[in-house]
Amino acid sequence: MKIAYVINSVEGGGAALPVPAVTQVMRERGHHVEVFALARRDGRAIPPMETAGLQVHVREGERTDHLAALRWLDRQMRTYAPDVIWTSLTRATLMGQMVGWRRHCPVVSWQHSARLKSMNARLLRLLRERTALWIADSCCVEAQTREKLGLSADRLTRWPIFRANPEFPVARPWQSGEVVRIGTLGRLHPVKGYDTLCEAVRLLREKADLPPFEVLIAGEGEERSRLEALIARHELPVRLVGYVNEPPVFLRDLHLYVQPSLWEGLCLGAHEAMLAGLPVVASAAGELPFTITHETGRIVPPQQSQALAVALAELLGVPERLAVMGQKARERVLDLFGAERFDATGQAVVARVERLAEKRPRF
Repeated sequence: MKIAYVINSVEGGGAALPVPAVTQVMRERGHHVEVFALARRDGRAIPPMETAGLQVHVREGERTDHLAALRWLDRQMRTYAPDVIWTSLTRATLMGQMVGWRRHCPVVSWQHSARLKSMNARLLRLLRERTALWIADSCCVEAQTREKLGLSADRLTRWPIFRANPEFPVARPWQSGEVVRIGTLGRLHPVKGYDTLCEAVRLLREKADLPPFEVLIAGEGEERSRLEALIARHELPVRLVGYVNEPPVFLRDLHLYVQPSLWEGLCLGAHEAMLAGLPVVASAAGELPFTITHETGRIVPPQQSQALAVALAELLGVPERLAVMGQKARERVLDLFGAERFDATGQAVVARVERLAEKRPRF
């Protein structure tokens, strides 16, 4: 088959990160895959895709010029003539559905969000029949997609997008006398809850019995100036280190990971942290409560700085235990999301898509 993988943008992070691993499964079954992005944004996802051998087509436009984006995608599909249009996220899905209907091409659609905006949910529900197969990237997204879109079991399947590679480097354990390094990965956006994290750090500083610690936030985005002001106002031990090209390098220098998001899907950053052998303190968002146990970290309510501070203080109070918890976290994600399971699940999903493509009417 020729598969057109249509995504919203090639921004670093989010739904673009797993594209090389996902498309590798497709290509191992003999299919040709090319990526079509409706917008560039920061373009940081392009190099990993090209390194993986993917051809990436990027439209130079904005996130809101929908008609221009639709016309561009229709022209691209007319030229590429795919057997399947595989879409990721709402904008790409809606446009892929319209182009697929026009081109008599079956559409397969990823769902990555456990919290669809009401308008997006209504549009996707209205056009749900134009997608031949829906794929949820996690348990929480599967449940939300089934409920919001009213899908029957035969129209929806699950393929978790995290491929836990056992060769992922493990963080160095904390040593007595060291500053405890707490880190987090994510764009600087309100949904990530970094303002809640800053307030939790302010509360932590009032506790005299904790070892010295610092918080490193790796990412870029619209919240930078506001977060910088919060950090400066309270003189917090928090550093904004900018976007990191190599998350494993960032993670291996940490002792503890925190994910204070308001909502998530699977959340690759937190799962990669667990794979790096780090315990994770996270809000009850998306897949995180399904993965993190009391042995591997703590779960707290979103936007609750006091609860977040209490959980962090509990783990900071026994830094010598962090590596033990981190090892259990690594074992858990390798069990739940190991490479063999990822590949086998993907093979089964792509086999279903192959059968759909065989039924495609030829004109």
